Amino acid sequence: MDKVAAAQFPERRIVRAAQYLRMSKEHQIYSIDNQKDAIRNYAEIMGYDIVATYEDAGRSGLSLGGRPGLQQMLADVESGRADFETIVVYDVSRWGRFQNIDESASYEYRCHMAGVRIEFCAEQFLNDGSIGSDVLKAIKRSMAAEHSRMLSQKTFIGQARLIRLGFRQGGKPGLGLRRQVIDHSGRPKLILSEHEQKSVHTDRTILVPGPPKEVATVRWIFRQFVKNHLTELELARLLNKRGVLTDLGRPWKRETVRGVLTNEKYIGTNVWNRRSRKLKAKAVSNPSEQWVRAEGVFEPIVDRNLFDRAQIIHRALYAHLRVTNEEMLAALKKVLAREGALSSSIINAAADCPAASQYHYRFGSVLKAYELIGYQPPKNWQFITSKERLASVRAQAIGDLLDAIERIGGKATYDTQNDLLRINDEFTVAIEIARCRASDHGYAFWSMDTQRQSVADIFTLIRMSPGDLVIRDYLIAPASKIVGRPALLANNGAQLDTYLFPSLTPLTRLAGRASVENIL
Repeated sequence: MDKVAAAQFPERRIVRAAQYLRMSKEHQIYSIDNQKDAIRNYAEIMGYDIVATYEDAGRSGLSLGGRPGLQQMLADVESGRADFETIVVYDVSRWGRFQNIDESASYEYRCHMAGVRIEFCAEQFLNDGSIGSDVLKAIKRSMAAEHSRMLSQKTFIGQARLIRLGFRQGGKPGLGLRRQVIDHSGRPKLILSEHEQKSVHTDRTILVPGPPKEVATVRWIFRQFVKNHLTELELARLLNKRGVLTDLGRPWKRETVRGVLTNEKYIGTNVWNRRSRKLKAKAVSNPSEQWVRAEGVFEPIVDRNLFDRAQIIHRALYAHLRVTNEEMLAALKKVLAREGALSSSIINAAADCPAASQYHYRFGSVLKAYELIGYQPPKNWQFITSKERLASVRAQAIGDLLDAIERIGGKATYDTQNDLLRINDEFTVAIEIARCRASDHGYAFWSMDTQRQSVADIFTLIRMSPGDLVIRDYLIAPASKIVGRPALLANNGAQLDTYLFPSLTPLTRLAGRASVENIL
């Protein structure tokens, strides 16, 4: 080409661009590969060089949370790390189905303020800031949001219909029950184990009686509550003393006993929509008139008369569970007058008073509730409160670990007798918690309980930060490296040749069949 031709047809500047891809569980038109093909064709026409890809596969478009691809893209753009000037998205719905269209606009605006424009390759308008494109874009955002609302409503109607037909819609079956798969003609197929899911779309699940030992435990709870007048707390203590675990492999609390005593599935009734969380909003408890019910659809494992008597007794005995703040404080005053002092353990032991956790939830802390009734705790209340709080932190850490292992398909149970976690029936874990203390020279140190380390395979120490309000880190090591070592741990744990982690994830990975050597 000569100079004259070159002047007439100057070489087009190559624009460096990124592509953002998102797919939840929608129609094949929105598959990641289809989006890539459409964006590649668009880039060739526009003369764009796709230099970066941000992807949220299998992610809902209802919120920014849970979308690491979009979050990373925004972080790169706003920090100046982005080596591109345009982001290409398939269409407005792939950017998101935000229920507030202003939220969708805000993320685009953040990119615009950082000098990066957004283009939608499958839309019939140019995203050029003109009045026409802005109006069409706003309509498209509303349509994307409305699609999710309509889909949510259709899903709810379909699930409610299946509930009324007697089918189980998600959730664990509970102690004494199991999930059975039935085919489209109603013929039973197999009993699902804890982590199994049905594989055929047209199959359904129903609840059936579980192992006889679990069924007997459920019936025992009802009989003891109705005939022997044992409270929830007394039942929880008896079950734990006998070494009986919940269906989640955990010790009993009065809340878990209550969950058995008040659940209608034990008399064959299907109840759904007690709580709901629509369109990624916060979960809410629904009034009873919004519950979806179907009676007599499962084989009962508790006699109906016994169950009804239990409900009458429970409503009379635990009326305080449905009380106002004023009534909760009145109950607390009553316990104080009777016991002469208050603590979390005293409150939890009182059958006529809400649990200490409920006071924390209602008033922000138990101490705030004390203040409202004019109670001055003893001078050592800080130590007592700290001890109770540390026990709560440890219990929460154990519960979170059990949940995490369950999510990856592992098996974890809590041995109440030895206070150990048993993982995959292969190894045990001892979990302790330690206050952060300061030496005379101002250095932090933690003390360890070495009594039970020798009976566990893995030892874990939860180390608190100064003030003992938040967790600092976790010391995780084979117990053989801890036994016989000093009971005091300095700041970095180097004197024990141990391993410090920011979370309990290594123990979760061990449950996933990773070896100790690879983790530590």
